[in-house]
Order: sequence, then structure tokens, then C-alpha cells
Amino acid sequence: MKSFVLVQAGSLADAARETVKPDSVLKAGGVDLLDRMKEGLDSPSTVVSIAGVKGVSNIEPGPPAKIGALATLSSIAGHAGIQKSYPALAAAAAGAATPQIRNMATLGGNLCQRPRCWYYRLGEFDCRKKGGSECYAIHGENRFHAVFDTGLLCCCIHPSATGTALSAYGATLEIVSPKGTRSMPIDKFFFRPTDDATRENNLAPGDVIASVTLPAPAAGTRAVYRKLKEKESFDWPLVETCVVLSLDGGVIRDPRVFFGSVAPTPYRSKEAEAALAGQRPGPDVARKAAEAAVAAAKPLSQTAYKARLAKVELERALKEIFA
Repeated sequence: MKSFVLVQAGSLADAARETVKPDSVLKAGGVDLLDRMKEGLDSPSTVVSIAGVKGVSNIEPGPPAKIGALATLSSIAGHAGIQKSYPALAAAAAGAATPQIRNMATLGGNLCQRPRCWYYRLGEFDCRKKGGSECYAIHGENRFHAVFDTGLLCCCIHPSATGTALSAYGATLEIVSPKGTRSMPIDKFFFRPTDDATRENNLAPGDVIASVTLPAPAAGTRAVYRKLKEKESFDWPLVETCVVLSLDGGVIRDPRVFFGSVAPTPYRSKEAEAALAGQRPGPDVARKAAEAAVAAAKPLSQTAYKARLAKVELERALKEIFA
């Protein structure tokens, strides 16, 4: 690992002023950052730590809820208020990585972590994610890669579990920068590879996530998050499914259906939402919505199984939410 200067920021504003400088990088929990530095993917001359900034790990369950960017995944998963009002987010945080990592990993860091694509992580491959001209996974080893949006220059999958749940809830991010503070809807946060294949989010140099706000759920709201992995612990998911909807007079209203680990960003299935809206809950509705969700899938050479898993997991999630 290349030597670097560690700066302990006293506030998020201080961190913003430091990280806008060239060759500097922000550190929260540091789980992914330190991995990338050890692998030689990142070699900053300055690391700006916000781990000691007070008040940024607070959780205000509301609703609406406001969660500081330094709140750990374990604290989110175990918070009674989040479990009650936003159970899908609590489940997403609880199922990430291992207990040791969840005690270190932060909400902001989970949203900003970089893909685990082996071509990106290996220095021998100058892929598009690193500014190269080719996505080696498209015609290479891609069994853990995308099944939706596979034609967007880069077929990696976004690794954030909380990003999938927060997208389903329609969260908003508060961002501190040298120019002040601004809000950003989460659907504007994630970058598609066609926007810029070298980036996963809409943060500019000097931007620091301060908190995430989740709107108050409407009356009758139900939410479910499911994750399917090869192993129960210490494994990346094959497919994630998150559904948030409300029931009004026995009719489905405002469904939001998102998949994780199947596309370069959290993937919204508007086809599934259209199949659900205005319907009465039942197994046939769940089946038709699941079939509609995967109709747009364009698997790679080794990812067709993910489309089948996504269909099954969404149908199970809907049956669970209807029950």
C-alpha cells in the first residue's frame, strides 16, 4: 500500500473542503476503501476520515426517519423504530456481510462502495470501470454479473444492499459540499454506466453524504426485502428483491418493486409495478407480476439462472407481503 497522510476531519464541512483537493479520498468505516488501497486500485496521497465527526451516526426513526451517514449497518438493523416503520431497510442491513463487518460498515459507505467485479478488482485488466475500452465480463466469466441493463457498456452489479431498500422507499440524501448543503433523491444518486462507466454515483469531488431521509409510510404500507445467497453468511447475494406497497380497501396502491445484485444500479421493475397496481392481492397476481418483472431481462452467457431466481424471489416476496 502506498503511504498517505491521514486527516481527521472535525466536521463534514471540513471533510468537504479537504476531499475537494486533488488526490484525496473520504473514509467513513473504511471497509471497502482499505481493500481497494491494498489492491492498488486507489492510491490517494490524503485520506480524510469522518469517523470521529459527532452527530453523524444518529438515527431518528420518525417517521419520517433520518439516518446519519455514519450509522452502522448493525445499528440500523437492530433499531426498533426502523424495524417497525421501515422493516425492509432493517432486513437489508441485517443481511449484509458478517456481524464484524456490519459493526464497522456505515450507511454512507454501503451506498458508495464500488463493484466487486473481478475484472475491475484485478490490476491485470484495464476495464471500462478503470477508464479502459472494454468490459471483459461481457464475453468472459460473468456468472455473478448483470441480468438487466446488460447493454450499458459495463455489466457489473451494484453491491449496495441498503441502496436497493432505500430506492424502494424513495429516500432522499442530504449532501454536504464546499458550496453548502443540498438534497438529492436517491433515484438521481446512482449512475448508469452510459452516464459514466468509471463512476457508480452522482457525487462530485468534495461531496459528503450527511444523512438519508425516508418519507413517512402511507397508511396500510407493507414492505419486504429478500436476499438469496449461495451461503447464509459472508457471501454476496445472487439476487435481492425489495417491495414496498400499500393496501387501500383491499387494493394494491403505489407499488415500488426493486431488484438488487442484477444490474449496474438498483433495478426498478415498472413492469411488475404495472401488473400490481389496482389489483387485489393473491397468488395469481404475484405470479403475473413476477413474470412481468423478468420479461425485460437480457442475461449474459452465464447469468440466465439469475432471471429465474429473480422471478421466484419476487413471487415469494409478494406472497409474503400479501400475507
